Amino acid sequence: MAKKPISLTVDGVSYTDDVEPRTLLVQYLREQLGKTGTLVGCDTTNCGACTVHLDGRSIKSCTMFAVQADGHDVTTIEGVAAADGTLHPMQQAFHECHALQCGFCTPGMIMQAIDVATEHPDADEATVRENLEGNLCRCTGYQNIVKAVQAGAREMAGGTSGDTEAGAA
Repeated sequence: MAKKPISLTVDGVSYTDDVEPRTLLVQYLREQLGKTGTLVGCDTTNCGACTVHLDGRSIKSCTMFAVQADGHDVTTIEGVAAADGTLHPMQQAFHECHALQCGFCTPGMIMQAIDVATEHPDADEATVRENLEGNLCRCTGYQNIVKAVQAGAREMAGGTSGDTEAGAA
């Protein structure tokens, strides 16, 4: 199959590559760019491990072709932290709230959580849970994930992330 040229920005860096039209965005990110924080879980959009941002909105990269990202801006979990290594407020909240166990779902969960916090900065528990339903965690039971999303949202909105229990009430 003939390769197609694509140009896109990933984590602030411009790339131009030739890809096979059937190459999934998750494969391109992992195999060609080395962005291995974006994980392959189910290949059916059910688990959310492959969640990245496309033009600032979360998408499942396992069911999008790389050619569809041509001309767009993609952010992976590797591109969320500041250049100096400072964690994004949502990453920090996941750390502080102990919102992970095995960690497999965490990159995709954080990417979705950032989207949730942007859309619903004052989300209650039900709203957070509803908006995370496409991202599965098989370890935690979600309590601390919900707390982390609420704490991260407060920090992203200019609040304090140290008050991790306030969102759990």
